[in-house]
Amino acid sequence: MTTTPRRRMRSASVAIGVTALAASGLTGCASTSADYAAVCVDPDTQERVDDDECDSSSDYNGVGTGFFWYYLGASSRVPPVGGVATGGTWRGSTLNGTVQRGGLPTTGGSSVKSSTTKGGFGGSNRGFSS
Repeated sequence: MTTTPRRRMRSASVAIGVTALAASGLTGCASTSADYAAVCVDPDTQERVDDDECDSSSDYNGVGTGFFWYYLGASSRVPPVGGVATGGTWRGSTLNGTVQRGGLPTTGGSSVKSSTTKGGFGGSNRGFSS
């Protein structure tokens, strides 16, 4: 007597469960945006410089030399490197919400909110803190 090998059948619920698990893992890649973002600025001229020039998270209080973070609200326009930064504040420690230091486009032009939208595969946010 010959026996035929049994066919293994997968349950539809296992396939659905695996799909649901994969989908929930991707939810962590959802887009978020900061409430404020900072650009590195020369306080004497209000001119934006490369973000690498700022290495301190301390607020500019009108005293001192060097470059400091200048905080822009979500609806503000991003100035280009070499352009004048206006409409923001030097007082990052007083802001409520999420703040991203650096990482905005050096060419400027877009809003802070659209520039800080992150997520998806490979998304990153340099200096992100709250």
